[in-house]
Amino acid sequence: MFVLGNTLLGFATVLDYALTFYSWIVIARALISWVNPDPWNPIVQFLTRATEPVLAPLRRRLGWGMGIDWSPLVVIVGIWFVQIAVVQSIKDFALRMN
Repeated sequence: MFVLGNTLLGFATVLDYALTFYSWIVIARALISWVNPDPWNPIVQFLTRATEPVLAPLRRRLGWGMGIDWSPLVVIVGIWFVQIAVVQSIKDFALRMN
């Protein structure tokens, strides 16, 4: 039973790191959008491709409130919620299995 618990704990840890990494990508995209970046820059293209599938639907639903794009903030808060509610629950469950 401890093997399954350790596997679940490893999965939760990798998911936690992936969500943290993605939140930093969203933050970088939001910061870069403030300075009118070169759209042909490979870093800007990567940030756009990595975040636009998540941000665009939220942007359409939220609109531009007071001229501010709130979609990155909503995504980051969603990531925090998943890290606390889902990832921590998986970790607790995995620790009880050991």
